[in-house]
Amino acid sequence: MVQITRAADLLEVGANGGGWTAPLGTSSPGDPAIQPGAPWLPLGAISDDGLTQGFDEDSESFTPWGYTAPIRTTITSSLRTFGLTVWETGRTTVQSLQYRVDVADLTPTSGLTTFAETASPSPDRRAWWFVVLDGDSFQRGFYVPAGEITERSDVSHKQDEVAGFEWTITAYPDEAGNTVYHFDRVPETEAYTGS
Repeated sequence: MVQITRAADLLEVGANGGGWTAPLGTSSPGDPAIQPGAPWLPLGAISDDGLTQGFDEDSESFTPWGYTAPIRTTITSSLRTFGLTVWETGRTTVQSLQYRVDVADLTPTSGLTTFAETASPSPDRRAWWFVVLDGDSFQRGFYVPAGEITERSDVSHKQDEVAGFEWTITAYPDEAGNTVYHFDRVPETEAYTGS
């Protein structure tokens, strides 16, 4: 008997997920159903805003003299980003990313961690792995081989909310010219008739 996939089966609700980072050049974990191990380090708890997958593109249209519609459009800029807010601000990996300091500089001495932020930070490109889960049948993995935090929002320290580091990670092209690799496990759709 052929099982027909319903339209509702193809809807994604980002019910859960996670984020990891690793040194530049680390290969993809490859399967969103399997939690990655070393050298991948978890970002910890992420706010209930989840993960935002950003698309920022610019184009140039060419309209011939005497025409009112373009006959060609060229993409002039194509940027992929990921946005999230991490809540475990005491996690060493997270502090290292937020303040652009080496993890070794965050080793406490007598229970006290001290470090300084530089006015001239160096680039901090790393590999990134993001997973979005919706039950067992809908799992998405995004592998960014070369990404960097390019935007950091203000951090509020208040009694009525959790402090978090809100980041935008920009994906840069790898040696193959790719910015993001997708690993999706979604319901089969071949038998879906649209009715």
